[in-house]
Amino acid sequence: MEKFDVLVRGSGCVGRSLALALGARGFRVALLARPGARKPDADVRAYALNAQSVALLTRLRVWEGLAEDARTPVHDMRIHGDRAGAELHFSAWEQGAGELAHIVDAAALEDQLDAALRFAPHVHRVTEPVPATLQALCEGRDTVAAAELGVDYERHDYGHLGVATRLTASRPHQGQAWQWFRSPDVLALLPFDRPEPGRSYGLVWSLPREQAQRMLAAGPTEFESALLAATGGAAGTLKLAGERQAWPLQLCRADRLCGPGWVLLGDAAHLVHPLAGQGLNLGLADVQALVDVITSRESWRGLGDDKLLRRYARARVAPTWAMGELTDGLLRGFASQVPAIARIRNEGLRLVDRAGPLKKWLTARALGH
Repeated sequence: MEKFDVLVRGSGCVGRSLALALGARGFRVALLARPGARKPDADVRAYALNAQSVALLTRLRVWEGLAEDARTPVHDMRIHGDRAGAELHFSAWEQGAGELAHIVDAAALEDQLDAALRFAPHVHRVTEPVPATLQALCEGRDTVAAAELGVDYERHDYGHLGVATRLTASRPHQGQAWQWFRSPDVLALLPFDRPEPGRSYGLVWSLPREQAQRMLAAGPTEFESALLAATGGAAGTLKLAGERQAWPLQLCRADRLCGPGWVLLGDAAHLVHPLAGQGLNLGLADVQALVDVITSRESWRGLGDDKLLRRYARARVAPTWAMGELTDGLLRGFASQVPAIARIRNEGLRLVDRAGPLKKWLTARALGH
C-alpha cells in the first residue's frame, strides 16, 4: 500500500486547511473524513476570524474565493455587563486596523476549502486510514483515534448549550458586534450580510441547558421577545431568519498534543467557551504552527520524529491554555450571583474601557497580533 507523508484525520476547516497548507509545500497528504460526518441541513454557524486566520486562508488561496456577503468585517464591538453603565467598547479605528475581525459563513468557508482542495495535486481524499509517516488528528471533540493513542482529556462541562441561528434586524448593523454578559447567560450578535445585506446577525447564545432547551422549543414570537428583553433593543428589532441549532459547551484540554508519529490540532486538542469567538482561530493557529515546525526541520529529521513534534506542542501549549483560562474566568465571573463579585466584574468593564493601553493590548490579542 502506498505510504503518504501525512494522514490528516478529519475534514473540518482545520483538517482541510492543514491538508492544503502541507500539500502546497509538496508533501503527499491523505485527507480522511470522520465516518458519519455530515453538515446540518441548514448550517447557521458563523466564525469570527482574526487577522492571522485571514492571512493563512489568503495564503491558501481560499479567502479571495469567498463571496462578499459570506465575509463581513467587524469595525466595532460593544460589550455590556449586567448592570447599567457597565460597558466596554472596542474600535478598529482606535487600534489603527481595518477591522477587528471578519464574520464568515461556516458553510461557505467549508465549500471554498473543498474547492481549493480540488486543485491540490498533492492531497488525496481517502475513506479508510492509510499508512503515513505522520498522523494529524483534527477530528474534533469526539475523536476516537486520540483515545486509542492513550490521550486523556481534562473536561469541564459548563452545563450550557450554545444556541445559534441567523437573525435580521430593523436597523443596519454598520459592522458592529454586540455582547451581553447577563449572569448566567452570554449573548453575542455577530454582524452579517446573509440573508439580508447590512441587516443580519449571527446569534451565539450561551444558556444554561434547561433554559436553552426552552429557547429551542419556543415559537418565533416567544424567542424574539426573549431576544428583545436580553438586548434591550440596542441592535433594533430582531427577527428569526434561520433554524435554531445547539451544541454543549465545555472547557477541554488534551493531556498531551503529540507523540511519536502523531499530533493533535483544533478541537481534538482543546475546546474553549465561544464567548471570545476564538475556537477556529486557535485551530488555524495550530495549523500554522505545525506547518512552520515541519518546514523548518533539519533535513535528516523525519516528519514523525517525537522531538520535532514537541516543538509544535511547546509553541501551542501557552496560547491555548491562556485562552481557556480567560474564557473560563470570564464565564465564571459573570455567572456568579455573589453581590461583591457582581460589583467587581461590572466595575472592571468600566475601568478597562477607560484604560487606553490595557484596552489596546486586549484588542491586539483579539486581532491575533
